[in-house]
Amino acid sequence: MLKYINKNKSLQNRFTKYVQIDTQSDPQSPTIPSTEKQKNLGKVLVEELLEMGVADAHLDEYGYVYATIPSNSDKQVPVICFCSHMDTSPDCSGYNVKPIIHENYQGQDLVLPDDNSVVLKMKEHADLKDQIGNDIITASGTTLLGADNKAGLAEIMEAAAFLVQNPEFKHGTIKILFTPDEEIGRGVDKVDIEKLGADFGYTVDGETLGSIEDETFSADGAVLTIKGVSAHPGFAKGKMESAIKILSDVISSLPADCLSPESTELKEGFIHPVTISGNVEQAEARFILRAFNDEELTANGELLDATVQNIIEDFPNSTYELRITEQYRNMKQVLDKHPQIIEFGIEAIKRAGITPKQQSIRGGTDGSRLSFMGLPCPNIFAGEHAFHGKQEWASVQDMEKAVETIVNIAAIWEERA
Repeated sequence: MLKYINKNKSLQNRFTKYVQIDTQSDPQSPTIPSTEKQKNLGKVLVEELLEMGVADAHLDEYGYVYATIPSNSDKQVPVICFCSHMDTSPDCSGYNVKPIIHENYQGQDLVLPDDNSVVLKMKEHADLKDQIGNDIITASGTTLLGADNKAGLAEIMEAAAFLVQNPEFKHGTIKILFTPDEEIGRGVDKVDIEKLGADFGYTVDGETLGSIEDETFSADGAVLTIKGVSAHPGFAKGKMESAIKILSDVISSLPADCLSPESTELKEGFIHPVTISGNVEQAEARFILRAFNDEELTANGELLDATVQNIIEDFPNSTYELRITEQYRNMKQVLDKHPQIIEFGIEAIKRAGITPKQQSIRGGTDGSRLSFMGLPCPNIFAGEHAFHGKQEWASVQDMEKAVETIVNIAAIWEERA
């Protein structure tokens, strides 16, 4: 059977090209996409797809890339979509990324040249122990790398090129979807599911080699607004009720030894303040609420509300508003109804010579929401590590295995049809 080979370092060349295009999303922006610069990468991807011969590749007004590789099978094969996101996290700069390839890694500390205080150490990055002899890609120390999720983009593009260039490799119709704004929770806000026309999907946005994730957090967002009482600070006794201090009391009263990102792991959820702003008269905090089941998620919101009520009782002239909105839900609720998606994904990983790791993800992907929009969509590994920070890294060899896995998934759906 034909097998993907990373000829002339095409995979790392794609990846290093993509990461140098700044695509950072902006949670404060009301536009779709949140930053126009995300379309710059979308245009590059469309141009490359058209050059491959993927004739319908296009970028829409909202920054989504759609493309189709037609079936070459005589069978009726379910239409499979592969999806990755183009934006990088607003948590760390993605401007002027300088990718560095550390060839034949031997376990040494990787000191990044533009800021030698940024050092990748094996004792702090457990997955590096499995990378001896591999080629590690990092940024230069002043930015994130953007492997989250440009590793996934490069892998899907490589798989697309392989399928187009090898028409004897049998597969059904393959759909490609590249999204903006995943990092700020809006990645599928404007996806046209009818136009996409896929039956099942796989996001390529995971971490460790061989992982396939069929479960995510359920997630809500919360905005807490405190309206206090302002007064001249020189004459404020008995009058002022500072919204800033009330809000600070609320945050400091939330549990620290549990229900906090710093103190939770595995399937433990949390209440996490992510931004705070305001003045004496009015202050606002934004929270993310996470849990693996909807009942716990609801309880977390109720705990936040009860905490606010308890604090504000001491401030009789102040008021609050707590708005909780749904972000996404645990995709396992949908995926359990379609076990073949995970079964075929696991088989594809095995065919790439890897031990599969079926697991949950302490986060969400576009697949979380796509699953509830009618496109059941687990997440497979892309080889991205330590994302959202300056120590982000990726392994070329792990990325090659991700491409193999994508190609294998396409083959298995055709074989089993």
